Amino acid sequence: QVQLKESGGGLVQAGDSLRLSCAASGRSFIVKAMGWLRQAPGKEREFVASISWDGGQTIYEDPVEGRFTISRDYAKNTVYLQMNALIPEDTAVYYCAADIDNRETPATIPEFNYWGQGTQVTVSS
Repeated sequence: QVQLKESGGGLVQAGDSLRLSCAASGRSFIVKAMGWLRQAPGKEREFVASISWDGGQTIYEDPVEGRFTISRDYAKNTVYLQMNALIPEDTAVYYCAADIDNRETPATIPEFNYWGQGTQVTVSS
């Protein structure tokens, strides 16, 4: 099993930045691609970003393209989501996710095999 633990969420104002972190433990050596998902109140969970096994490829959903950056630190078994220029529409619970099958960049939620408990991000206007 793989355990994922997110941190770094909080309450910020529009225009501010936050950096989310996600530490993988357990059988983390089987993790290949990683990503972030989010779920806003009353909405379905949606894909946000993913990064390939070697860190060389990243993809983002259109609303966050240019504002969010996903990265990973292999030595720390950690993936990050740097979020800049936050807007109220970014308010959601953010989940870290891991793909043990795909070395590339998964872009749909069913491609991920594991996800964490989530961390709340609230952006006030």
